Amino acid sequence: MLLSTRLASLLWPTLAALRRAAPALHRGLSTPSGSGHTLNLAGIFPPLATPFSPTQEVDYAQLEGNLRCYASIPFRGLVVLGSNGEYPYLAPRERLEVVSCVRRALPRDRLLLAGSGCESTQATIELTVSMAEAGADVALVVTPCYYRGAMTSAALVQHYTEVADASPIPVVLYSVPANTGLDLPVEAVLTLAQHPNIVGIKDSGGDITRMGLMVHKTRREDFQVLAGSAGFLLASYAVGASGGVCALADVLGAPLCQLDSLCREGCWQEARDLQHRLIEPNMAVTRQFGIPGLKKAMEWFGYYGGPCRAPLAPLSPPQVEELRGTFSANGWL
Repeated sequence: MLLSTRLASLLWPTLAALRRAAPALHRGLSTPSGSGHTLNLAGIFPPLATPFSPTQEVDYAQLEGNLRCYASIPFRGLVVLGSNGEYPYLAPRERLEVVSCVRRALPRDRLLLAGSGCESTQATIELTVSMAEAGADVALVVTPCYYRGAMTSAALVQHYTEVADASPIPVVLYSVPANTGLDLPVEAVLTLAQHPNIVGIKDSGGDITRMGLMVHKTRREDFQVLAGSAGFLLASYAVGASGGVCALADVLGAPLCQLDSLCREGCWQEARDLQHRLIEPNMAVTRQFGIPGLKKAMEWFGYYGGPCRAPLAPLSPPQVEELRGTFSANGWL
């Protein structure tokens, strides 16, 4: 059923040229004029937290409530089932139900990216197809990492090639070494960027040199680089990134969209001042306190955070006060 890697590699240049020549045919998605890309990923994407009830069941009513709050913020789209969505803790049925729920609430002009990466290529293909059927516009595919010692560039290129060949929707690569212990090698990214169904990468490593190199080396491809954190968003834009998938957008979505606009307008001093105020809150809800901190902060800004799924534990009272102090010190509370 799948194209062989050799056959696919021979077809890539032709298919890529066709895709660039006929963007309107690609999934019927709206792309602002002048974007230069078949699928425009420019802008901010919040990686949605998955709300749970006190009994740790997915709370779809609270999810819909958060989506109503986010509707007034000019996000390019939303990401579901990423790292901040507690993706590994959801059953396959829950994953698809979350995608369906978000798709129903999301306007068609906003993209829905859904995490579909699994440890095996076969499982990733099956879940990617199911995500597309549930309404996802783009598959966000994290690097398989359990056997990370065997995940060479060749193995990862083979994996992503087979997934992209079989996927009915575009694929965005996802490198998040803090969680996987594995950086998707630049040489693998450059090879995969030539595939007509791989449209970008979300890079959460924070290496600006690496991000700039990927932008530079893929400048002739229909390929976009997304920053994976708000802490280095401005620096990423300075080297040519298209947008950002930022956990802090779950909390401070409007300021992050403002930072995006300032960078695009060339207002670098204002952008730098705003970026500085976002660095410490971003560190607090990612590296320092993680998803429990993210969910607690969401509650202070009118969203439902709620509990995490075990074994993720809630913050202690001193941690809550430290988190609040970080947001207050930077003028957000």
